[in-house]
Amino acid sequence: MNQILITNIKELVHVEKSPRLLATGKEMSRLNTLKNAWLLIEGDRIKDFGSMDTLPSDIQSRLSSAGIKHYELFEKNSPLSPPSLPSPPVMGHESQVMTFHNLRQYDDIQIIDASGRFVFPSFCDSHTHLVYAGSREIEYVDKIRGLSYEEIAKRGGGILNSARLLHVTSEEELVDQAMARLNEVISFGTGAVEIKSGYGLTVEDELKMLRVIRKLKEISPLTIVSTFLGAHAVPAEYKGRQGEYVDLVIHGMIPQVASEELADYIDVFCDRGFFTVEETDRILSAGMKYGLRPKIHANELDCSGGIQVGVKYNALSVDHLEYTGDEEIACLLGTETMPVVLPGAAFFLNMIHAPARKMIDAGLPVAFASDFNPGSSPSGNMQLILSMACITYRLLPEEAIHATTLNGAYAMGLSDELGSISRGKKANLFITEPMSTYEFMPYAYGSNKVQKVILNGDIVIL
Repeated sequence: MNQILITNIKELVHVEKSPRLLATGKEMSRLNTLKNAWLLIEGDRIKDFGSMDTLPSDIQSRLSSAGIKHYELFEKNSPLSPPSLPSPPVMGHESQVMTFHNLRQYDDIQIIDASGRFVFPSFCDSHTHLVYAGSREIEYVDKIRGLSYEEIAKRGGGILNSARLLHVTSEEELVDQAMARLNEVISFGTGAVEIKSGYGLTVEDELKMLRVIRKLKEISPLTIVSTFLGAHAVPAEYKGRQGEYVDLVIHGMIPQVASEELADYIDVFCDRGFFTVEETDRILSAGMKYGLRPKIHANELDCSGGIQVGVKYNALSVDHLEYTGDEEIACLLGTETMPVVLPGAAFFLNMIHAPARKMIDAGLPVAFASDFNPGSSPSGNMQLILSMACITYRLLPEEAIHATTLNGAYAMGLSDELGSISRGKKANLFITEPMSTYEFMPYAYGSNKVQKVILNGDIVIL
């Protein structure tokens, strides 16, 4: 079995000897690290780690017998650099992301010297809409001119605009576009993403989106979970007949999504101007009958009751949360529902901020995600989200790291596998450029600090 040994790590970040599913309240400010460390990957798993003075004797002897101590990380554009990450494939291609296994291999072990560098668990982005056709920069200009998100939606823009574009775009083209975005987020350190449907809004197009997500699961090295979001907006043809569209979601979409096993979760945009609490209740109840646990949009535009209905159905997460008060915080305490904050959307739309600091101080866990989408958050850069968590939401770096890794993994049902450096967890991690401290990661918000990415135990060539 192939092994990767990373040595001389300046600091191994987010180490857990006894892995947790999530971090809550004050726990989020306690981040375990290990200085001057090594980490051993075997297959697709983290096998072991420790300080350099505890490097196992069997590994030391294997290295000595090979006459080597380590080799340097390949510098970009050096003569020895492996080939770059290729362009996204057309549907059906198998080798969309290149890895190398035999480069400078010694006795089935690759050695990476990480002197001066940090190793982090990969980011876990629990809320994206990154399968879409085209962009919506014209609406961006409309926002600058003063139109609100709701005003743009009412005149046929927003989600309905993306639905029209998606309808005329083939599955193959959607895969190509999405793969380019996935390759980009990998380069910024993301190792797992949730991807929602919701730009179809017809039975056929929602299924098309979910089939694209299924294909991405097959061809991308990222860990991907899929969420059915047929109740993202009401199509123009159902204007004044919203109840009929809700019936279509319940009776026309959910059974087919479930029968083809296309979704891991179900979502509803429960907010002012979109779907009511009563409609959300009906949709979530129907989804639960097919084994689809909720992950819902809530309280982005108003105190909508979305948080309460999410908790009622034991939602894995409730997301956005700009309008969250004491009542909602009390409702979330003691539940299994993760509050997820999406700073990219609040920044792009110039909205109020979700009270993440207040939530943590009240003892809640909090996750931060990108909300990567063409209309309100056209970026999947989780390094930027990490910085925003500190700068605009007043999280400590340790809290922000928990929010973008372990708690993000929990919000996808993946924290038993991802989100921290722990023996037996999947080997999804990244090695930084040389840095002084781990606080430099959120501090230096304008540059990419990731040098090497390892996903599923393979080195991904960026």
